[in-house]
Amino acid sequence: MTDTVNVAILGASGYTGAELVRLLLRHPRVRVTALTADRKAGHAMADVFAQFSGIELPRLTSIGEFDLDAVDLVFCALPHGTTQQVIADLFARKPSLKVVDLSADFRLTDPAAYEEWYGHPHQALELQGGAVFGLTELNREAIKAARLVANPGCHSTTSILPIIPLLRERLINPDAIVINSATGMSGAGRGAKEEMLFSEVSEGVHAYGVGRHRHTAELDQEYEKAAGRSARATFTPMLLPMNRGIYATITVTLEAGATAEALHASLATTYWGEPFVQVLPLGKAPHSRHVRGSNNVQIGVIADRGPDRAIVISTLDNLVKGASGQAVQNMNLLCGFEETDGLGQLAIFP
Repeated sequence: MTDTVNVAILGASGYTGAELVRLLLRHPRVRVTALTADRKAGHAMADVFAQFSGIELPRLTSIGEFDLDAVDLVFCALPHGTTQQVIADLFARKPSLKVVDLSADFRLTDPAAYEEWYGHPHQALELQGGAVFGLTELNREAIKAARLVANPGCHSTTSILPIIPLLRERLINPDAIVINSATGMSGAGRGAKEEMLFSEVSEGVHAYGVGRHRHTAELDQEYEKAAGRSARATFTPMLLPMNRGIYATITVTLEAGATAEALHASLATTYWGEPFVQVLPLGKAPHSRHVRGSNNVQIGVIADRGPDRAIVISTLDNLVKGASGQAVQNMNLLCGFEETDGLGQLAIFP
């Protein structure tokens, strides 16, 4: 690709679409040339998100109206189950296109698993085989050579990054991983929902999707790949009355001879030099407020009182590293840019 790429964002009226715009406006080598949002087609982006007032951006259009010939790369920030046919049509019209998909439509490599978790057959199997799971730090080389990157889910990213190295090095039991993952409300999207009203979620916390949350399928897939055998984590997501962030508390059972110190050393070695992953000193727990608004992940390892257990805590911003920031990180790899381009913002604190 050239020094500057032209990108389109499909689904720009949602939270992840708006976050992509926010990040890309500061990217030195990207030009946003098309924004789509079917229900908001014809509106200015500033009419939908007032934070973009005074910034020159394309008007929102429907997907069929933008000039694909003028676009090098497409971000799909569309709802799950709607993206497969859209991307198939885009590739049919322009085979040289690069796509980063933020939905779940291409994350699962097994079509049977997709049908089980999403309730319908996969609609673009011919593309699924070439899709790369876009957890950047773990699949960097494959992403560079891809044309379709399936951005992981926010819960998945939070719980895969700290656990994969431990499974690869046989430090923990793959059958005894217990994850409690608390997320902010923006993870539910921008659509109006009664259960998302302020009075419904404030001043409390509750679990949802217990035992059946769809991100569990991504955990199964990636944990099994790392462990080299079956791995079934217990995953419980919870909703917190905050706008952004995910905070995963993961209890693991140690394999014989392993210690919390060994887990910490494994993670510190794996992520040494990674620009967006910080492994904190042994015994220190991260805070979600310290990654808010950034593309950073912070991981802590703490010894449990039982000698055969440890607690691994991971936190990130669900709209940045959990979605749009990781998508930009993957775009940078696809385009041969510096991986950190457009992603240098620090956390917003307090």
